[in-house]
Amino acid sequence: MLPDPLEILWDHLLSRQPAKIRQAFNALDEAGRRATLAHLRRMVTEPDWHPEQRKSARAALEALDQRA
Repeated sequence: MLPDPLEILWDHLLSRQPAKIRQAFNALDEAGRRATLAHLRRMVTEPDWHPEQRKSARAALEALDQRA
């Protein structure tokens, strides 16, 4: 079975590795970037996310200089 590209994208975005985060984000088109930033901001601010997911989302926003 082939890896799911969306799963790979989010694995990179939530990796807490700035270079991987930026590489994955930069591969997106403008609409994808806007949607991704909005989702990461929701992950940071909404209480229903697991604390580790929230940390990873915050790290992604910081790597992208888009702090929540």
